[in-house]
Amino acid sequence: MMRTSTFWQFLALPLLAVSAIAGAQTPAKPSDAPPKLEQIEEVGDAPITVAPVAPRQQITEKREAGVVSEVKVSTGGSTYYMKPGTPGDPTNSQLRGPQWKVLEFDLGKKKQKQRDDDAADTTPEPPQPTK
Repeated sequence: MMRTSTFWQFLALPLLAVSAIAGAQTPAKPSDAPPKLEQIEEVGDAPITVAPVAPRQQITEKREAGVVSEVKVSTGGSTYYMKPGTPGDPTNSQLRGPQWKVLEFDLGKKKQKQRDDDAADTTPEPPQPTK
């Protein structure tokens, strides 16, 4: 009989623990006082301006004799060109991959601007007409 009483003791221990946990989860009694509210300052009506939306995608086609020879597509910050394949060339198919515009430099523009500035400085003023 000793064995049976030990079994009931081990079974009673988890049951007491579960009942203690269930008793601790009873909700607290709500208070009768209203909750504290915060004052929010009213802000004057600020004018709302809506900026025009820039076009997201721009497509430009170049035509020669009514046939599209080149298509330029600008989307976001990237630009690429689509050109048709050359007919009659066995290595090229009619479909050709896009050519991306990457880091375009114009070194001659800086030299041309410098020459224009020098030419403007050395040009003499026309003489004043005499009366």
